[in-house]
Amino acid sequence: MSTATATTASPLPGTARGHFTLSPAAVIVTCAVALTFLGLTILFSASASFKQGPFYYLNKQLLGVAMAGALAWIVTRLDLEHMRRYVWIVGIAAVVALVAVIIPGLGISVKGSSRWLGFGPVRLQVSELAKLAMVFCLAHYLAVNQTKIGDLKRGYFIPLAMIGGFAGLIILEPDFGTAALTLCIGLVLLFLAGARWRYILPTVGLAVAAFSVLVIHNPNRLRRFVAFLDVEGNKQSGTYQLYQSLAAFAVGGVDGAGLGQGRQQLNFLPEAHTDFIFAVVGEELGMIFTLGVVGLFMAIFVAGLVHLRRAPNMFQFLLVTGCILLMTLQAIINLGVVTGIFPTKGMSLPFISAGLSNLLLMGLLIGVIVNTQRSWPRSTLSRKRRAMQEVTGT
Repeated sequence: MSTATATTASPLPGTARGHFTLSPAAVIVTCAVALTFLGLTILFSASASFKQGPFYYLNKQLLGVAMAGALAWIVTRLDLEHMRRYVWIVGIAAVVALVAVIIPGLGISVKGSSRWLGFGPVRLQVSELAKLAMVFCLAHYLAVNQTKIGDLKRGYFIPLAMIGGFAGLIILEPDFGTAALTLCIGLVLLFLAGARWRYILPTVGLAVAAFSVLVIHNPNRLRRFVAFLDVEGNKQSGTYQLYQSLAAFAVGGVDGAGLGQGRQQLNFLPEAHTDFIFAVVGEELGMIFTLGVVGLFMAIFVAGLVHLRRAPNMFQFLLVTGCILLMTLQAIINLGVVTGIFPTKGMSLPFISAGLSNLLLMGLLIGVIVNTQRSWPRSTLSRKRRAMQEVTGT
């Protein structure tokens, strides 16, 4: 057998039959499944005292997990390059939904914020899915205009307007935290696409100034921020939720009080099943499990970085980067809020918090990552074969 024939017939490293390689996507999926099971366990424990019954939120979460799993499976079967044909349809649909949610009579308002659209018994938080739509549109635009990224108008102002449009509509709900997350992810993608620091840094400064002005002119948020500066002194008012959260961690200690033995969720800790579910983990399972949660999100981030090294083009690189950031940055914000590092802000903990919208978003993100894990090796093999054909002249 000739050398050329032997080379062509040999498989790529790690693809030989019987050879097992733990792929980055497998690591991400394993971490996601572990976090989801932990969420179901803690949710059942946290909802034991709810008047709806101990199975009310658990059954809803199980249904959400099933829907997210089905959605992830569908996404794994899509051709992402083919889906780019519909990118602007997805973007326009997301913008229309964000506008609809702030129209009285269409959007569902809870505690002064209009963030949901109702479809029968189902309520969806539009901004959750709109974040991925923004990433999809931005990744496509930056990939198409990659050679013009140095142009101030087409390479910076237009994509910045796209990011600002999504973030601005989310602010109107109002939802400052999700808007800030959307803006942050958009700017990171813009930087990775090649935008210059001298454009991005002033934008960050202006964004911080704009958010500060909005907070100052919003009495509720200003009061919440001022109270955050003195948690102990405001534990009966502005920082009650945070104080109870910190108390839960203190009670849990290293080993935890045990599943079902927590007391903070018994009408002491508001939103114990959603935004502050991490405090229930700390109280019932202790520091070891809380550090485990942090470690799983770190593993998702690191595995995502490893996975990105094999991206075949700018569009898929930016799309997967956005997916990884949507999981990990949101987790950082939630963990920071619950532990008192950041001011109190309602934001779900990915895979763990109760809520259909966030579960569906996580299903979409996992689907995209698994999809690329399946398609990127084929892209690499195709490039190697084309290069071999050029060398051999076949």
